[in-house]
Amino acid sequence: MTKTTITIAIDGPAASGKTTVGFMLANHLHYLFLDTGCMYRAVTLAAMQQAVDVQNEAAVVALTRRLTIDIRPTDVYDGRMYTVLLDGRDVTWALRSTEVDAQVSQVSLYKGVREEMVRRQRAIGAEGGVIMVGRDIGTVVMPDAPLKLYIIASPAERARRRWLERQQRGDTVAYETILADVLRRDAIDSGREHSPMRPAGDAIIIDTTARLPETILEEILALVRPFVDRD
Repeated sequence: MTKTTITIAIDGPAASGKTTVGFMLANHLHYLFLDTGCMYRAVTLAAMQQAVDVQNEAAVVALTRRLTIDIRPTDVYDGRMYTVLLDGRDVTWALRSTEVDAQVSQVSLYKGVREEMVRRQRAIGAEGGVIMVGRDIGTVVMPDAPLKLYIIASPAERARRRWLERQQRGDTVAYETILADVLRRDAIDSGREHSPMRPAGDAIIIDTTARLPETILEEILALVRPFVDRD
């Protein structure tokens, strides 16, 4: 039996568990893990740091095209799953700030931003051996991916996960504030004109609410094996 490598598309809303299970899957298969959402967060952070108005579409698109964004396996063990370099600077945790949370969906609305990010993501996905996680991977970025997963969880569960993550970092933001932001981002991401968040027609939907990541990983591995194990 021989092993083949594929690109696996994993989509879903914020804090659905797609990053956690995608990272575990990548480690199990020895694949590259690419969290594409971090790329949009990096653009958002850059706009904030460079005083570019996120409501100014042309300015944000121009900024996007000149940025260098590098997502790589980490050699820093502070709870991160990967390291994000923005123009050579480590911004991994800065991308998870409340301020970036509040602006990233607006930045993601812009056609020029999405086109540039998709171009970069497709180049990586074409190499195979990638777990690519985002909101439009199966529908736009890699529509020919042999395996597409759409990970969901209830809004209350997703807000709870994000709240716990913030608490562990010393952030005192209220749960209600995070829940409201989760619902707001869902509405923006699913209703945007360009690359709206939705499952691909052939995506397998997995609900992670009240389930352990290890259990979900085993379910996904059973789906992966027919694609990677060949006689």
